[in-house]
Amino acid sequence: MAIPNISSDKRSSEIVFFDLETNVPSKPGQKFWVLEFGAMVVCSRKLVELESYCTLIRPGDLSVVGLKSGRIDGITRKAVADAPSFEQVAENIFSILDGRIWAGHNIQRFDCVRIKAAFTEIGRPAPVPAGIIDSLGVLSEKFGKRAGNMKMASLAAYFGLGEQKHRSLDDVRMNLEVLKHCATVLFLESSLPDLSIGNWQGTSSITTRSRSQVQSLPSSPIDNKWQNSPSSITTRSSRGKFPCREETSRKSPPSASAIGYQRAVPYARQSLGKVTAGVRNLLCKAQNKPFNTLLKHSQTLFR
Repeated sequence: MAIPNISSDKRSSEIVFFDLETNVPSKPGQKFWVLEFGAMVVCSRKLVELESYCTLIRPGDLSVVGLKSGRIDGITRKAVADAPSFEQVAENIFSILDGRIWAGHNIQRFDCVRIKAAFTEIGRPAPVPAGIIDSLGVLSEKFGKRAGNMKMASLAAYFGLGEQKHRSLDDVRMNLEVLKHCATVLFLESSLPDLSIGNWQGTSSITTRSRSQVQSLPSSPIDNKWQNSPSSITTRSSRGKFPCREETSRKSPPSASAIGYQRAVPYARQSLGKVTAGVRNLLCKAQNKPFNTLLKHSQTLFR
């Protein structure tokens, strides 16, 4: 029975993250067998989970699965011995994939190929995606090589999300969390374009609104650009993780114990009348000049 247009439109806007676990061919000519399929459908606007499906799958040749697994939660021959065959779960897999946007890590070169081959083998038409989001390609292009080889395990470690379990549904959920973290980083960088990775190096002491000592950005052009903003956002790096945010306030200048800061005492060396005249003269000279120039010359008023 044909699906109504409204339902089709709804499905085409939903994203299904999916992942396959397969055997690793150990000799030339040995084929890939799907051992586990896991998928999670999310709303594209809210990224909330709508439904999920996961199943172990018995391969046509049990000998391709080891008696023991090198991973703690890995798939063993005993685990899949009584599992349904791919043909028995094909309808469920087709139902959750067909007509939706497919998403996953390295799915274009691996998972999509394996899914199509598995359906072809049982003589059934393969599901067709409304679109494909391969997070490996997207993150390699947009996020760069910050997490090393950009494998899911490396990305998860980079963001402190734990170890990859190499089980389908667990990896699918980890994939979504990695994308959320990466998207947050890219959003912050697009909002604050000068806060690039190249500027997150070096350390110097500042104080936060609570006057606790943290690490700060080194002196760079970014300091000049943001001096006229109500507050500034600085970052710090910790063991390769994405720099965290620390907010500083102009109402809380650095303490003397932190960096030898001493609050200037206004009008300590000149009379109020002379300072007022100096300010008026400075403002006249600084018209149409950068704000940083005004700040630079204003220091002479209090000497």
